[in-house]
Amino acid sequence: MTIAGSDSGGGAGIQADLKTFAALGVHGTVALTAVTAQNTFSVTAIQEISLDVIEKQIDAVYEDMGIDAAKTGMLYKPEVIELVSRKVREYGFPLVVDPVMVAKSGAQLLRPEAVDALREKLIPVAKVVTPNIPEAEILAGMSIKSMEDMESAAKAISKLGPECVVVKGGHASSADLAVDVVYTQGRVHRISKPRIPRKTTHGTGCTFSAAIAAELAKGAELLEAVRVAKEFVHLAIEFGLEIGRGHGPVNPMAYLYREASRYRALREVREAARILEESPAAVELVPEVGINVAEAIPYAVGVEDVVGIPGRVRNCLGRLKAGDAPEFGCSSHLARYLLKVRELGGEFNAAINVRFSEEILQLLKERGFVVSSYDRREEPREVKEREGATIPWGVEEAVKRAGRIPDAIYHLGDWGKEPMIVIFGRSARELAELVAELSKEIKAGAVRR
Repeated sequence: MTIAGSDSGGGAGIQADLKTFAALGVHGTVALTAVTAQNTFSVTAIQEISLDVIEKQIDAVYEDMGIDAAKTGMLYKPEVIELVSRKVREYGFPLVVDPVMVAKSGAQLLRPEAVDALREKLIPVAKVVTPNIPEAEILAGMSIKSMEDMESAAKAISKLGPECVVVKGGHASSADLAVDVVYTQGRVHRISKPRIPRKTTHGTGCTFSAAIAAELAKGAELLEAVRVAKEFVHLAIEFGLEIGRGHGPVNPMAYLYREASRYRALREVREAARILEESPAAVELVPEVGINVAEAIPYAVGVEDVVGIPGRVRNCLGRLKAGDAPEFGCSSHLARYLLKVRELGGEFNAAINVRFSEEILQLLKERGFVVSSYDRREEPREVKEREGATIPWGVEEAVKRAGRIPDAIYHLGDWGKEPMIVIFGRSARELAELVAELSKEIKAGAVRR
């Protein structure tokens, strides 16, 4: 259950909570505390819900469906906080408290006189409390300037009674990492993720606390629930929605879409391998290192999110044969091409490599493909010395040369590196069909000659 306010902009509040619950596989229920008129840059009105209606919402859900875990968001005034704390004691469900005080836009979402009620009534019955640094400063009564201060604040807040305190590091000054300090069972843990330089952060606190509640409802241990929530909100920010004039909303559905698409990606690459194996002429396009075909899931962030074929597809006595069944993370070569092209704005899901030949390039151009290249001999020393940096550099060079995102990128090789063409497309299956068609045309041309 989310016990919180509504965000008319859909980025925070119960809207973010319900999306998070759904994405993590739990059924979400609501006890609405307030209706706000807000968007990505302002809150223009707040309509409180009566105490009687808030209480009856909690009672109605608990008496029929039960509450495996709950979280609080905007509670606004002392009377609401006291009501919620009473219902938690009455029903005994685990509670995650997101001590919402100020909206991303700067609007006050908790009356100043309600802070004491939060500290004295609600936090003592909470299982987890998730303040950001400004909120932790108020709750702990101290200034936070360092990681050590965050730890001290977490310990101070824990003395109020919660089993776990998470001081979120989003407001810290570190340029590289967002580090959360977790204090539970007398131990301090630090959970970090790379800081994302994006403004799609509206609803981060709601999403994070909702994710913890969802994991607790599923029976996860406290620290594991926090770790999952950290990963979840990181993805939601990275693939947040760049809409509105202020801070765009996070995208809790990114997690769900990623997970739901994994089987499809495996199926597409498996089908691509079958098409190549059943195309006798496809051996015409096989480079010495073999062909691989890869497909990325939506919202892919790393090689582990790209399906490839272990051992590639190779020429075996005049026919192609896949080395093994498709797997995630087994083609870093094509994955790096695909991820970089997507990062630069390419709307491709798949990539395939074939041998270099002018004839293949000409056939691609006749089909309207944008073809570009890079010269590995021009690769800067600092790039060459950095593991895995050559391909991203090469893609950037090819994009610069074309002045747009190309459909195919080639290079003429270097010492110990075979010349290669990488073709991009909507799916692994379509690329395999393309290679089969190209190979037939090349073979037919050779017969005519």
